[in-house]
Amino acid sequence: MTTVFPGTSMPDRDWWSVLWPDPAAVLSAIGIRPDMTVLDLCCGDGLFTAPLARLVGGRVHALDINPAMLDAARAEVARHGADVAGWIEADAADVARHLPGKVDLVLMANTFHGVPDQPNLLAAIRRVLAPGGLFSVVNWHARPREETPVLGQLRGPRTEMRMSPDMLRAVVEPAGFESLRLVELPPYHYGATFEETP
Repeated sequence: MTTVFPGTSMPDRDWWSVLWPDPAAVLSAIGIRPDMTVLDLCCGDGLFTAPLARLVGGRVHALDINPAMLDAARAEVARHGADVAGWIEADAADVARHLPGKVDLVLMANTFHGVPDQPNLLAAIRRVLAPGGLFSVVNWHARPREETPVLGQLRGPRTEMRMSPDMLRAVVEPAGFESLRLVELPPYHYGATFEETP
Protein backbone atom coordinates (compact mmCIF):
# COMPACT_ATOMS: atom_id res chain seq x y z
CA MET A 1 0.00 0.00 0.00
CA THR A 2 1.32 3.45 -0.87
CA THR A 3 1.23 6.32 1.55
CA VAL A 4 0.94 9.96 0.65
CA PHE A 5 2.08 12.01 3.60
CA PRO A 6 -0.46 14.65 4.66
CA GLY A 7 0.40 18.30 4.34
CA THR A 8 3.45 17.69 2.19
CA SER A 9 2.28 18.72 -1.26
CA MET A 10 4.91 20.43 -3.37
CA PRO A 11 4.57 24.23 -3.31
CA ASP A 12 4.71 26.45 -6.35
CA ARG A 13 8.29 27.00 -7.43
CA ASP A 14 8.00 30.81 -7.30
CA TRP A 15 7.66 31.01 -3.53
CA TRP A 16 9.77 27.92 -2.88
CA SER A 17 12.69 29.66 -4.56
CA VAL A 18 12.14 32.70 -2.35
CA LEU A 19 12.71 30.48 0.68
CA TRP A 20 15.61 28.62 -0.94
CA PRO A 21 17.50 30.99 -3.25
CA ASP A 22 20.63 28.84 -2.87
CA PRO A 23 19.72 25.19 -2.24
CA ALA A 24 23.37 24.12 -2.63
CA ALA A 25 24.31 26.29 0.36
CA VAL A 26 21.63 24.55 2.42
CA LEU A 27 23.09 21.16 1.54
CA SER A 28 26.57 22.25 2.56
CA ALA A 29 25.27 23.79 5.79
CA ILE A 30 23.70 20.54 6.92
CA GLY A 31 26.94 18.68 6.29
CA ILE A 32 26.65 16.97 2.91
CA ARG A 33 30.13 16.43 1.45
CA PRO A 34 31.24 15.73 -2.14
CA ASP A 35 32.50 12.24 -1.23
CA MET A 36 29.11 11.01 0.02
CA THR A 37 26.52 8.73 -1.52
CA VAL A 38 23.09 10.17 -0.74
CA LEU A 39 19.42 9.24 -0.89
CA ASP A 40 17.03 12.16 -1.48
CA LEU A 41 13.96 10.69 0.19
CA CYS A 42 10.65 12.20 -0.97
CA CYS A 43 12.55 14.32 -3.47
CA GLY A 44 9.53 16.20 -4.83
CA ASP A 45 10.23 18.33 -7.87
CA GLY A 46 14.00 18.19 -7.53
CA LEU A 47 14.70 21.54 -5.87
CA PHE A 48 17.38 19.89 -3.73
CA THR A 49 18.00 16.85 -5.96
CA ALA A 50 19.63 18.86 -8.72
CA PRO A 51 22.22 20.71 -6.60
CA LEU A 52 22.72 17.55 -4.57
CA ALA A 53 23.56 15.60 -7.72
CA ARG A 54 26.12 18.23 -8.67
CA LEU A 55 27.60 18.31 -5.17
CA VAL A 56 28.16 14.55 -4.92
CA GLY A 57 29.00 13.92 -8.56
CA GLY A 58 25.84 11.99 -9.35
CA ARG A 59 26.09 9.62 -6.38
CA VAL A 60 22.49 10.28 -5.38
CA HIS A 61 19.33 8.22 -5.56
CA ALA A 62 16.03 10.09 -5.62
CA LEU A 63 12.77 8.57 -4.39
CA ASP A 64 9.23 9.87 -4.56
CA ILE A 65 5.86 8.20 -4.57
CA ASN A 66 4.45 10.63 -7.13
CA PRO A 67 5.49 9.96 -10.75
CA ALA A 68 4.70 13.55 -11.75
CA MET A 69 7.12 14.81 -9.11
CA LEU A 70 9.80 12.42 -10.35
CA ASP A 71 9.29 13.70 -13.89
CA ALA A 72 9.70 17.27 -12.64
CA ALA A 73 12.81 16.28 -10.69
CA ARG A 74 14.33 14.59 -13.74
CA ALA A 75 13.77 17.74 -15.74
CA GLU A 76 15.31 19.89 -13.00
CA VAL A 77 18.38 17.66 -12.77
CA ALA A 78 18.78 17.75 -16.54
CA ARG A 79 18.41 21.54 -16.54
CA HIS A 80 21.36 21.71 -14.13
CA GLY A 81 23.43 19.42 -16.33
CA ALA A 82 23.62 16.81 -13.58
CA ASP A 83 23.00 13.07 -13.29
CA VAL A 84 21.66 10.80 -10.59
CA ALA A 85 22.47 7.17 -9.91
CA GLY A 86 18.83 6.13 -9.87
CA TRP A 87 15.20 7.25 -9.78
CA ILE A 88 12.84 5.30 -7.52
CA GLU A 89 9.05 5.53 -7.64
CA ALA A 90 7.98 3.98 -4.35
CA ASP A 91 6.62 4.48 -0.87
CA ALA A 92 9.37 5.89 1.34
CA ALA A 93 8.80 3.14 3.90
CA ASP A 94 9.69 0.54 1.24
CA VAL A 95 12.98 2.17 0.29
CA ALA A 96 15.12 -0.77 1.40
CA ARG A 97 13.43 -2.97 -1.22
CA HIS A 98 14.34 -0.60 -4.04
CA LEU A 99 17.72 0.92 -3.20
CA PRO A 100 20.58 -1.11 -4.75
CA GLY A 101 23.03 -0.47 -1.91
CA LYS A 102 23.79 1.44 1.26
CA VAL A 103 24.15 5.20 1.37
CA ASP A 104 26.15 7.54 3.58
CA LEU A 105 23.32 9.99 4.14
CA VAL A 106 19.54 10.16 3.77
CA LEU A 107 18.12 13.62 3.18
CA MET A 108 14.47 14.40 3.91
CA ALA A 109 13.49 18.00 3.21
CA ASN A 110 10.16 19.51 4.26
CA THR A 111 8.44 16.15 4.54
CA PHE A 112 9.20 14.41 7.84
CA HIS A 113 6.56 16.39 9.72
CA GLY A 114 3.85 14.74 7.59
CA VAL A 115 4.95 11.13 8.03
CA PRO A 116 2.12 9.24 9.76
CA ASP A 117 4.36 6.46 11.12
CA GLN A 118 7.68 8.11 11.83
CA PRO A 119 9.25 5.21 13.81
CA ASN A 120 8.54 2.82 10.92
CA LEU A 121 10.12 5.19 8.42
CA LEU A 122 13.16 5.68 10.65
CA ALA A 123 13.61 1.90 10.81
CA ALA A 124 13.51 1.81 7.01
CA ILE A 125 16.09 4.60 6.83
CA ARG A 126 18.42 2.73 9.17
CA ARG A 127 18.24 -0.30 6.88
CA VAL A 128 19.70 1.66 3.96
CA LEU A 129 22.42 3.55 5.85
CA ALA A 130 26.02 2.44 5.81
CA PRO A 131 27.53 2.00 9.30
CA GLY A 132 27.73 5.39 10.97
CA GLY A 133 25.50 6.86 8.28
CA LEU A 134 23.66 10.14 8.64
CA PHE A 135 20.03 11.24 8.49
CA SER A 136 19.44 14.91 7.70
CA VAL A 137 16.07 16.63 8.06
CA VAL A 138 15.12 20.08 6.83
CA ASN A 139 12.05 21.21 8.76
CA TRP A 140 9.87 24.24 9.27
CA HIS A 141 10.30 25.71 12.74
CA ALA A 142 7.32 25.17 15.03
CA ARG A 143 6.01 28.68 14.55
CA PRO A 144 2.35 29.48 13.93
CA ARG A 145 1.55 29.38 10.24
CA GLU A 146 0.39 32.98 10.55
CA GLU A 147 4.02 33.92 11.22
CA THR A 148 5.52 32.32 8.10
CA PRO A 149 4.32 34.31 5.09
CA VAL A 150 6.04 34.11 1.73
CA LEU A 151 5.21 36.55 -1.05
CA GLY A 152 2.37 37.93 1.03
CA GLN A 153 0.61 34.62 1.73
CA LEU A 154 0.74 32.21 4.66
CA ARG A 155 2.88 29.22 3.76
CA GLY A 156 4.01 25.89 5.10
CA PRO A 157 2.31 23.01 6.90
CA ARG A 158 -0.45 23.49 9.42
CA THR A 159 0.77 24.84 12.74
CA GLU A 160 -0.05 21.62 14.61
CA MET A 161 2.08 19.53 12.21
CA ARG A 162 5.28 21.49 12.71
CA MET A 163 8.11 20.03 14.76
CA SER A 164 10.62 21.93 16.86
CA PRO A 165 14.17 20.58 17.00
CA ASP A 166 13.38 19.09 20.42
CA MET A 167 10.27 17.37 19.06
CA LEU A 168 12.30 15.98 16.18
CA ARG A 169 15.03 14.68 18.47
CA ALA A 170 12.41 13.02 20.68
CA VAL A 171 11.29 10.93 17.71
CA VAL A 172 14.56 10.30 15.90
CA GLU A 173 16.98 9.53 18.73
CA PRO A 174 15.01 6.58 20.21
CA ALA A 175 15.07 5.00 16.74
CA GLY A 176 18.84 4.52 16.96
CA PHE A 177 20.33 7.90 16.15
CA GLU A 178 22.19 10.61 18.01
CA SER A 179 22.11 14.33 17.28
CA LEU A 180 25.15 15.55 15.39
CA ARG A 181 24.38 19.01 14.03
CA LEU A 182 21.64 21.65 14.17
CA VAL A 183 21.78 24.67 11.88
CA GLU A 184 19.44 27.58 11.29
CA LEU A 185 18.12 27.98 7.76
CA PRO A 186 16.45 31.40 7.74
CA PRO A 187 13.86 32.62 7.53
CA TYR A 188 11.66 29.74 8.75
CA HIS A 189 13.59 26.46 8.68
CA TYR A 190 16.29 24.50 10.46
CA GLY A 191 18.44 21.57 9.46
CA ALA A 192 19.09 18.70 11.84
CA THR A 193 21.57 15.91 11.17
CA PHE A 194 21.65 12.66 13.13
CA GLU A 195 24.22 9.87 13.14
CA GLU A 196 23.23 6.24 13.26
CA THR A 197 24.33 4.60 16.49
CA PRO A 198 25.59 0.99 16.59
